[in-house]
Amino acid sequence: MIKPTFDLDKIKFSTDKTTFKKAVDLYESGKVTQFEEGIDSYTAIVLGTKPYQVSVEARDYNYSYCGCYLGQNNTLCKHMIAVAIYAVAGGKKLSEEEKTQITSPVASGVLGELKPEKINQVKKEITKAVSYIKYYRGPSRTWFAYQDSLTEGCNRLSAIISKLPISVQITDLIVNLLVRLDKKLQSGVDDSDGTVGGFIEETVKVLEEYARLDKNVIGSFNKLEGLQTCFGWEEPLVKML
Repeated sequence: MIKPTFDLDKIKFSTDKTTFKKAVDLYESGKVTQFEEGIDSYTAIVLGTKPYQVSVEARDYNYSYCGCYLGQNNTLCKHMIAVAIYAVAGGKKLSEEEKTQITSPVASGVLGELKPEKINQVKKEITKAVSYIKYYRGPSRTWFAYQDSLTEGCNRLSAIISKLPISVQITDLIVNLLVRLDKKLQSGVDDSDGTVGGFIEETVKVLEEYARLDKNVIGSFNKLEGLQTCFGWEEPLVKML
């Protein structure tokens, strides 16, 4: 059996919300048929407005082919994503968490702290997510792949933050993350389309909600005082001090 180099999280965090939802619907409704493994790829017939022949490479589902209009124009379509999902899930039912896509951070609304081993795990997850937010020095032909990487990193961070409890401990963690991202923006990350900046602004709103639910977290904003950021995102938090 060929094991794909990607997993469901990779698919979920790097696919736009509409395409992912449609792909999940195709997968769950049994539209992915005649699934077969090749030497280094997977093939299937996906039942859409008509049957489409689809192939997906095991090393990277972005290298796919589909007979639909989008696929013939080198655009990743719902049929390709549905086959990629089948490759990692094997036809098994997806849990609600697996098929729920988070693209913006929200406050969990739950007060509490994490144990040391859990907070260390979260820090590792954050570091992995931040690794997708990297500097761009490539040729123009790789620009869109670079932008997709920024989106994936921000989506991964959104999912992490949305599950965290609210406390001074977690607020310190998130503030440090925002400062870290701001330094990346100031030192070479090309955020022309505002992906990272938009994530930072949304996370600031999450921290404002933290402060509404637990005033003790406001002290964590002290480290932002006097900080020169890219676009003044820290100002609403500093005003609370």
